[in-house]
Amino acid sequence: MASELSREKGVGRNIVETIVGALVVVVAGVFVFYAFAKSDRSGSDGYEIVARFDRIDGLKRGADVTLSGVKVGTVTGSELDKKTYQAVVRMTVASGVNLPADTNAKVVSESLLGGMVVILEPGADKQQLKAGSEIQNTQGAVPLAELIAKFMFGGTGQK
Repeated sequence: MASELSREKGVGRNIVETIVGALVVVVAGVFVFYAFAKSDRSGSDGYEIVARFDRIDGLKRGADVTLSGVKVGTVTGSELDKKTYQAVVRMTVASGVNLPADTNAKVVSESLLGGMVVILEPGADKQQLKAGSEIQNTQGAVPLAELIAKFMFGGTGQK
């Protein structure tokens, strides 16, 4: 009789553990679904443009591309041009954003502790950049140490 009673308690405990485990899996699935639904993913509704910079210190894939402080795209990749030794940055811009052909692109820091972003400054050209176009007017990242040296000593800190 005692062994039957302990066996029933073990079965009851296994059912409770199974139910709790299933509940944990369901809650985790809801969190994953919510995270994907609310993430700022850019789909294929955009066009890719390219820009060349002398340096892109800290610019990573997935970094924001902004226009007037509003995110309009994402950095999709970067590589080194082995002939010119420039950084070639590929970025996707939302299809509803029409950029003039003389748009400027800058790599800047979001904040002192933040990551790097690409800032676009539209020009006045009537022609628009198309998919695969290259931005000609660029300004690469300025190292923080160089900025501090300029501020403190009035120079670049280089000899």
